[in-house]
Formats: sequence, C-alpha cells, structure tokens
Amino acid sequence: MQSNLNYGVIGNSTTAALISDKGSIEWLCFPYFDSPSVFASLLDKQKGGYFGFEVSEEYKITQSYVPHTNILSTEYNTGKDAFAVVDFMPCYHIDNEDGVYRPAEIYRYIRWIKGRPHFKVIYRPAPDYARGRVIVNQTPMFVESYSSSTDKYRQYLYSSLPLLEVMAGKTFTLEKDEFFLLSSNEKVIAVDIEREKLEYCRTLVYWLNWTNRTKKYRLYNDVIERSMLALKLMTFHNGAVLAAITTSLPEEAGGVRNWDYRFCWLRDASMSIETLFKTGHANAARKFMRFIQNCFVSEHNNFQIMYGIHGERKLTEVVLEHLFGYQNSRPVRIGNDAYHQRQNDSFGYLMDLIYQYYKLMAGPLNEIEDMWEMVRSIMLTVMEDWHKPDRGIWEIRGEEKHFVSSKVMCWVAMDRGEKIASLLGKYEYAQKWKEEAERIKEDVWRNGWKEEIQSFSQAYDNLDLDSSLLLMEAYGFLQADDIRYHKTVKAVQKELLHNGLMYRYNTHDDFGYPSSAFTICTFWLIRALFVIGEKDEARALFDEVLKCTNHVGLLSEDIHFETKELLGNFPQAYSHLAIINTAILFSEERKQLFF
Repeated sequence: MQSNLNYGVIGNSTTAALISDKGSIEWLCFPYFDSPSVFASLLDKQKGGYFGFEVSEEYKITQSYVPHTNILSTEYNTGKDAFAVVDFMPCYHIDNEDGVYRPAEIYRYIRWIKGRPHFKVIYRPAPDYARGRVIVNQTPMFVESYSSSTDKYRQYLYSSLPLLEVMAGKTFTLEKDEFFLLSSNEKVIAVDIEREKLEYCRTLVYWLNWTNRTKKYRLYNDVIERSMLALKLMTFHNGAVLAAITTSLPEEAGGVRNWDYRFCWLRDASMSIETLFKTGHANAARKFMRFIQNCFVSEHNNFQIMYGIHGERKLTEVVLEHLFGYQNSRPVRIGNDAYHQRQNDSFGYLMDLIYQYYKLMAGPLNEIEDMWEMVRSIMLTVMEDWHKPDRGIWEIRGEEKHFVSSKVMCWVAMDRGEKIASLLGKYEYAQKWKEEAERIKEDVWRNGWKEEIQSFSQAYDNLDLDSSLLLMEAYGFLQADDIRYHKTVKAVQKELLHNGLMYRYNTHDDFGYPSSAFTICTFWLIRALFVIGEKDEARALFDEVLKCTNHVGLLSEDIHFETKELLGNFPQAYSHLAIINTAILFSEERKQLFF
C-alpha cells in the first residue's frame, strides 16, 4: 500500500479505479462512482481489500499511461523476464441513446513481453466498504463475491487463468497473454482473450479520438492533455461532474478534514465544464446543462450547492467507524452534510458558465427557453440571498460570515445574468440585474476593502487574507491594473505563500489551523502574478508546482508544504482544471483565463 498518492486512475464515466504504482487496485466502487467500494485498501490496509500481483524483489516495476489515453500499463521486468498488466475500463461508441458503451467492469490484460515471468495473483474483494463478511462462490466460469451486509451489489471475476488456482494463491509462469475481467454483472456472452483484445482496441480508439478533439497548445501541451484526460475521468455519463473520485483522503495525515467528494458541486463542476468547453469538448457542457436543468426542474426555488451524480438532493453523511482511514486518518465518511449549506458564491460560477454557453453554443428554442427559466430563478435566489452571510467557498462548518469572495461571485451572477438578458432582448430584466450588480459592487467596496492592511479581506468583519480574493480579476470584478487588486495580490502572496505553495487561508477555523497547501490556490496566485506583470515569477512558480504531480502526472487536493506529499481527495478536479488554465495562459493561446 502507498505512503504517497502514487496511483494511476482508469475509468469510463461510469466509475473509476485507483491502481497503485505496483499494479494493485486499491480503490474501486461498483457499479458507480458513489456506490459502495469493492476494494478500499486505500482507506484501510487490512480490511479494505485489493486486487494485485505479487512478484519477487528482482522485478523492477514501472507504470505509465498508454499515450493520449486513460489506459494504464504497469510493467514488471527483471531484465530477463518481463510482463505488463494493462488496465482499462471498456468505453467506446455504439448505437444506443447515449451512444457509448461503458459497463461497470475492468479488464486486466496480462501481456507477455519476454522470458518466463512468474507471479501470484492476490484477489481480496471487500464489498460494501468491508462492512460485512465476504461471501465467495467459485464456479467453473467465474468467482462471485458479495457482502453479508447486502446482496445488492455483486462482483464477477473471469480469467483465462484457472480461477481455482488463482484463489488458492498459486504461482503462475507466464508463457502467453492472459487476462482478468472484473464485472458488476454476470456476463451473458463468452469471455475470452479475443474478446478482451477487441475491447482494448475499441477503448484505445475512443480515447485517441477524444484526445484528438482537444485543442493543442504551443507550450505544456502534454501537461494539458493529461489533466484534460483526468477531468474526463471525473465526469459521469449524464453530465454530472465529481469533485474527486475518492472519499476521506485527509488534508493532513492523521487529521479529521476528511470528506466525501464523489458528488457534483455547482462550483467545482461549472469550473470543470467551462475548462472542457473552452478546450474543444462542447458536448460536456451540453450534458452538464441538461443535468442541472433536471436537478432544478421540479423545485426551481430550492437550489442546492451540490447534488448526487444521479441528481439526488439528500446526501446524508455517515461515518464508517470500522475503517482506520488513509494513514490512520479518521473519521472515514460517506455522504456529505455540506449539501444543505448556503454558499452564495456557487451561483456566480454557474452563471458564468451559462453565459459562455449562451454566447458560443445556443441550442434549439426549447433549450434556450428552459435555460432562461433557470436563469430567472437563479437571479431571484441571488437577489434574495447575496446580502446574507454564508459558509463560503471553503464550506466552513462553523459560523456563517459575509465572505468577500461570496459577494464578488454574487456580483458575477448578476453581471452574467444582465448580459444573458441583453443577448435575449430582455432589457427590463437586464436593467434590473445591472442595478443589483452595482449595489453588490458598492457593498464590497465599502465593507471588503481594508485600509489597515491595504487589501481586501477574507470577510467583512475581519482583517484576514484568503486566496479566493485572487479571483476578483479573473471574473471581471476588478481589472488587473486596478491598484487595489495589485495590492491585494501582493498582500495575499506575502501572507499565504509558503515554500512555493499557497494556504487557502492560515487562520483558525472550526477544525483548527490548516496545515497543508490547497493546490488550486497556488495556481490562482500564478495567474494573478502573471496578469499584474510578474510573468517570470509566475512561470517559475508554475514549473515548480508541476514537479509535485505524481509519477503519471496527477494531483490531489492538497500538498504538504515541506515534503510535497500529495494529500486530500484524488485526483482533484480543482487541481487539474487549474493546471490546464494556467498552462494555457503561458502557452499564449488565450489571454483570458477562467477558473
């Protein structure tokens, strides 16, 4: 098991798996991202379960993605003997309503390279978050497993190797290609190596075509591409976007800031979709808009900051007391009670995306009118709530405050609403929302700027600094040449930059003081330095942050200031969309950057 987040990730917009740099599946939920786990040694080495290969110490193990894809290859090589395990989830175009075949299953293609390599297979499922006794039924065709706590979810393991010998822990000598298939369904067609090779070729073509549709950039194109592929892994096939693939990976080892991120936040998803949209993947935006409309359609006046990936509104938080957690970091949580919080900034990010969508990709009349109804409802909510305190972008679980970043994003919501209304010739609405935007801006000038520190502050009632203040320019609230923005950037940098990485804030909250860097905040600073003219400093800082990615180019939510260990949920949509947008900035392909 890992001491750092050295995992590759595979997926197919139905679910995803984390595979260690030794080739062990240590996180997998079936059949969906938010379903109970089958393997969760990531969260408990003893109880969680895993699926890996045991080789002697003489094997050197390396791992990489098949270029331009989300297919992962782990190679085991002694110099004389070598084989590779190629992991992928089938994903390819077919003729159905969605147009893509993406079953909840994993192929593990064992590719012979040379010699007579030998290994054991360790298959230890622990279904339903290891909450019950594992029941295993062995048949001549497959191995079935499920938990005594529920028989709702079952797993079926197929292989070209003798399954009885696999389960008995026999050492195999590889002489030809072999395979495993792990599925959430019992298969009704023959499962053999030829079928596996066909599924591999189809999936390879899918990913190559997807990558080919991504815009190419002068600088950092490989970095952008890998982060784009990571974002794709965090999209559900109905348009929802996850904040991350995991739950309860801690912001600090042994800490309690451990949350379930397998849900769709309006804020995070809007940022992710805008990034995909601007880089060539308009269909992602179209699907997300449909998802949001479906979430809103029945209860327009009861918006939430987040939803389940199937549109669920209730995301009750439960603690799994029996799991020790990643690096003994407890509690382990499933569900997220933040769903009932008021976070006024969320609507700003969503409205910015809707505005871009209206400008660049207006759909048929019925779609335009449905979106207009949603826009009007959002505007009504923002007008009612912007002057109220909230939990802010960081989801503070203690006292609500008048966060400056929340007020700024409420202004963004009203500003984009006014622009949309003007596009549609709805000038009465446009005027009303423009006036409201001005009232919000005046309120921020009056209460957010603090002469004492020559900067905007985190909240109206304090003098603390916050990385989210750096977004004031990115969303058009301030211009880059505004002296107040320049001073705010320098003040935030001085206070929150440490060892090349940024705190989101460094003040006491309901869980104490933050102790790790929040990854996206460093990218916000890089952009801010760039737009105020500190381009060399920004570029140098960016190149240093890229060194924090793991062995296959992935980033988590947080980074340890000193050791650079990856912490927090992984991979993180925030972190990868920030890599993309910052890299694009330096590539000089775009002058406007959106987070």
